Amino acid sequence: MQRRQFLVTAASAATAVLLPGCDDAPRELEGGFTGVNIERGHALRDLLQGGTIPAPAVVRRAQVIIAGGGVAGLAAARSLRLAGVDDFALLELEDSAGGNSRGGAVNGITCPLGAHYLPVPGDDAREVQDLLEELGLRQRVAGRWQYDERHLCHSPQERLFFDGEWQEGLLPVHGVGDATLAQYRRFAQAVDAESRAARFAMPALKLWGSKQSLAQSQQALDAITFAQWLAQQGLDDEHLRWYLDYCCRDDYGAGTARVSAWAGIHYFASRHGFHAPGDAVDEARESVLTWPEGNGWITAQLAAPLRAGGQLRTGTSVLRITEGRHGVDVDALNHATGNVERWQAPRCIVALPVWVAARVVHNPPAFLAAAAQRLQTAPWLVANMHISAPLTDRPGAAPAWDSVLYADPTAGGLGYVDAGHQRLDVRATLAGPTVLSYYQALGDVPDGRQQLATRPWQHWAEAALAALAVPHPDLRERITRIEITRYGHAMAIPVPGAQAFLSQIGLKSMQNNARVLSNGERVAPLPTPTTARLAFAHSDWSGYSVFEEAFTRGHGAGLAVA
Repeated sequence: MQRRQFLVTAASAATAVLLPGCDDAPRELEGGFTGVNIERGHALRDLLQGGTIPAPAVVRRAQVIIAGGGVAGLAAARSLRLAGVDDFALLELEDSAGGNSRGGAVNGITCPLGAHYLPVPGDDAREVQDLLEELGLRQRVAGRWQYDERHLCHSPQERLFFDGEWQEGLLPVHGVGDATLAQYRRFAQAVDAESRAARFAMPALKLWGSKQSLAQSQQALDAITFAQWLAQQGLDDEHLRWYLDYCCRDDYGAGTARVSAWAGIHYFASRHGFHAPGDAVDEARESVLTWPEGNGWITAQLAAPLRAGGQLRTGTSVLRITEGRHGVDVDALNHATGNVERWQAPRCIVALPVWVAARVVHNPPAFLAAAAQRLQTAPWLVANMHISAPLTDRPGAAPAWDSVLYADPTAGGLGYVDAGHQRLDVRATLAGPTVLSYYQALGDVPDGRQQLATRPWQHWAEAALAALAVPHPDLRERITRIEITRYGHAMAIPVPGAQAFLSQIGLKSMQNNARVLSNGERVAPLPTPTTARLAFAHSDWSGYSVFEEAFTRGHGAGLAVA
């Protein structure tokens, strides 16, 4: 018996023993909102709109202040430490650092509260590669880099609920016609052609540094939506269009009708291309790193030395950043004491979302104000569902780490990942409880942000349960608790024109940004928007939100001010 057959058979047997009978009364649904303190954020907004900030109760000093503790802020802190700077403070609104790459737990089982994987980085993301080596996730063996298999996603990795059954992979293939397969091949050829016309890179900022921000072919892609480009190519197959729309919503928070054609092509060309059924696949390039708590595992590693060193100040909302001739004043509200604290430093790294930075930076520079007006953001939701035992499954592919529903009936639904998939104890995976993390990208939902702020948690819980009840009819019987994490501004949407605009800011900011480390090594400049005393670092400055962009920008900002 093959391993996959064994898993399915054993899971079915375990289910038969552990699940209650059909006559049992359904449990009352328990749950609530968790993860992000929206009320705290709204209180900060109201305070800023009032125009008057209370006088500081205390003044503190450091060499550098980092405003914002997401991936970019944590990367900036690591960069400072590597450069020998330990006298800094990182101020973070939430009670834990990590931004939308944090982890949590439901009934004692860890799970992601946001981003849940990291693709094995290519050579353009050398800063990320160095981090992974530092964390022991990769090492050189016999002259070749190898990744720790315990942290690579276990097989099976992905499956799609399509036409009443599960299939391996996320591209619809079972039962589709020759016309669909032909369009898959045509799209693969189009991605390859665009890749030959101009290089794509992850992070995208590594492309900036020449006399022009984008190649001419990429400027054309950046000027239109992905949907318009697909129409120009005659790519109208409903299965291909569904898959590409899913990919855009998964990475960018909105579908093909809103994101640029540049972003749609970049999704594939900067990583491993697009493979039509039957094409050869480089499995090493398509591998991803993941953990039960998602990318929260990485951010926890980055935050640990900052907590130990006293540099991490959570529960602290930045209210105002004032740049002066001799230094920077950062006024922040300490939520534990209720007092405003003033931090003074020669330099400040603003690792806040652009729209927040534009509100808290006093007299914001023109490029910051312009970016805040131009960038659009997508709201996002994660529903973590604790289930008491494995679910009854429909026919087809075996349970996988990532399970997606074709034409998910929930607006913006992206399927779920299983927090127990990475367990090394197979018996626990087969028979024990786990947490399923269901994702919704609400960038295309009218008034999605308002709905997140006003609708009760039960509304989102019921929508997720209704969607997953189709492939898992016994879900409601197995679920014991569901916790909803809301992100009103989860990520920037790479709309048409965003890359051309942001790359021009990047080109201007690269001047005089090279750095010589204490060991004499000269570090190449990275696009870091700066003023005399402020350095800006956030994935927003790349126009879309992925770990590689945020980390590289934070790393560059740290070197710029160290």
